[in-house]
Amino acid sequence: MTELDLIAACKRQDRRAQKMLYERHAPVMLGVCRRYIHDTSEAEEVMVEGFFKVLTKLEMYNFEGSFEGWVRRIMINECLMHLRKGNPFKHAEEINPNIDHGEEPTIVERLESEEILGLLDELPPGYRTVFNLYVVEGYKHREIAEELGISINTSKSQLILAKSRMEELVKKRLGRLS
Repeated sequence: MTELDLIAACKRQDRRAQKMLYERHAPVMLGVCRRYIHDTSEAEEVMVEGFFKVLTKLEMYNFEGSFEGWVRRIMINECLMHLRKGNPFKHAEEINPNIDHGEEPTIVERLESEEILGLLDELPPGYRTVFNLYVVEGYKHREIAEELGISINTSKSQLILAKSRMEELVKKRLGRLS
């Protein structure tokens, strides 16, 4: 069944098609949710809530852009709403933008994707969220600030601190691998 056929069947409330849609996209979307939410069972709950929204708001999908991209956006929004409930930015602080923070850390090719996910899990929720939105999803600081209800400078600070912490974690991990 093509994606278009599957979407059409889901719009008709075909339960089999809804299950197929879920099974087709759940593995990738769980990965998206896990990048934002440390606990796997919480990430699964958020993903299920996201799929409920996908299925109940399917009429809003206008076939512009990829369907997976549309679903991903819903999942990210669900993750952000979940994180807002816990307010991971209540202890966020802005750093002085005039201080030289050194070179940008580089991605280390020796790390596997599971290891990178593990490193992300070690970041505080605020750092992890901004890092994911900026580095992985390609959001701009203005968009992150609007989505999370923080200032643009806080978004920038959280990213700098997240990158710095990731660099420390990578160096520590590579020290164990050597």
